[in-house]
Amino acid sequence: MNTQAAAANANTQRAPIAPSLASLSPAAIANGDDAGKLVLRVAVGLLVLLHGIFKLSAGVGFIGGMLAKAGLPGGLAYLVYVGEIVAPLLMIAGVFTRGAAAVVVINMLVAFGLVHMADLFALGKQGGWALELQGLYLFGALAVVLLGAGRFSVGGARGKFN
Repeated sequence: MNTQAAAANANTQRAPIAPSLASLSPAAIANGDDAGKLVLRVAVGLLVLLHGIFKLSAGVGFIGGMLAKAGLPGGLAYLVYVGEIVAPLLMIAGVFTRGAAAVVVINMLVAFGLVHMADLFALGKQGGWALELQGLYLFGALAVVLLGAGRFSVGGARGKFN
């Protein structure tokens, strides 16, 4: 009798553990897209925000010095608070997301121009790009500009603030 039960179990089909991508509905795919946008904008926003929080306590005097050295008004250094505090907070919340991410992109381009030009084509000790962290901030924010916030945001996928 045990052999009959084993044979019956062997002949029954089992459901796959995970559905194939072909069987996913458009709604399920859209939820995954929106979740990916959420992860991207919160990660980039939070990581840039941490730099802004540091500048709140340390000040932006060193940036003003670099700007003056480049022939620009040192007072522009205070714009770093917009690029590293206000814009990341807006990205995290998902309000005016594309514009906020564009401000982060501009902030990173200015950082490349003022601080990192000497390392633009350099490799680090482990063989990676010397500016890989700054590059991830730049291109991550650029991806948010292109993708938008998605559905999981204060502004919503097609909200008036997004």
